[in-house]
Amino acid sequence: MSSVKPHRKISVADIRLRKGGEPIVCLTAYNAMMAEILDPHVDVLLVGDSVGTVLHGHDTTIPVTLDEMLFHSKSVARASATSLLVVDLPFGTYEANAASAFETASRVLKETGADAVKLEGGVTQADTIRFLVQRGVPVMAHVGLRPQAVRATGGYRIVGKTDEECEMLRADADAVAEAGAFAVVLEGVVEPLARELTERIDIPTIGIGASPACDGQILVTEDMLGMFARTPKFVRRFAQLRETIDAAIAEYAGAVRAREFPSDAEVYANDNGR
Repeated sequence: MSSVKPHRKISVADIRLRKGGEPIVCLTAYNAMMAEILDPHVDVLLVGDSVGTVLHGHDTTIPVTLDEMLFHSKSVARASATSLLVVDLPFGTYEANAASAFETASRVLKETGADAVKLEGGVTQADTIRFLVQRGVPVMAHVGLRPQAVRATGGYRIVGKTDEECEMLRADADAVAEAGAFAVVLEGVVEPLARELTERIDIPTIGIGASPACDGQILVTEDMLGMFARTPKFVRRFAQLRETIDAAIAEYAGAVRAREFPSDAEVYANDNGR
């Protein structure tokens, strides 16, 4: 099986067919520059509402607005050539009823050029997922630890440690698959249960803090690049950019204060602008 990403645009159908096959590579992007770097390497670019905590300084994703998601998604879309582009529906824009969810999702697809939307919830959102899919909106589901629900659940905590939670998650996974979601994110789910759910349902599972058995994996790009001082247990740092950036800025500041920057080679002489 080839591990080379195809040059053509990846579709929802392509991702659906990856169930049990080559793992699906997913990362987050919030702007065109990052999307341009990521696009050749990943299968799915997610414009996550994690933009609220990563870029805007919020403690949770709850304050993120639809206008903010549209703004960032348009930027990512301009630099995404082959990856499937998925956009989170922010808190408060889809939960009331299926009609409001369709209004939000249709705006996202029409105004940004995204390929699909993602929403949180299992059994409680199954009817909404079905409503959207029947009307031509591809949906990626999200169960397990749900960041938009942290105020109701008591914070960011791993799920699936009790028999009751396991049964609820099984029901959630079954519900979103039956409703027509083309894939589902399993976040913060204990490994044995995430493995079981991956085998249990017939749509791809995308793990984050879950299991290597999932059909794909997603991380917040800034986490895996080492941009934050704190690293969650489920994140592997593939770079240490926070330290690299800190050192570069310190060097720049020192050069400016010592009047070593700019040098003669970095200014324009009076020679016809050259």
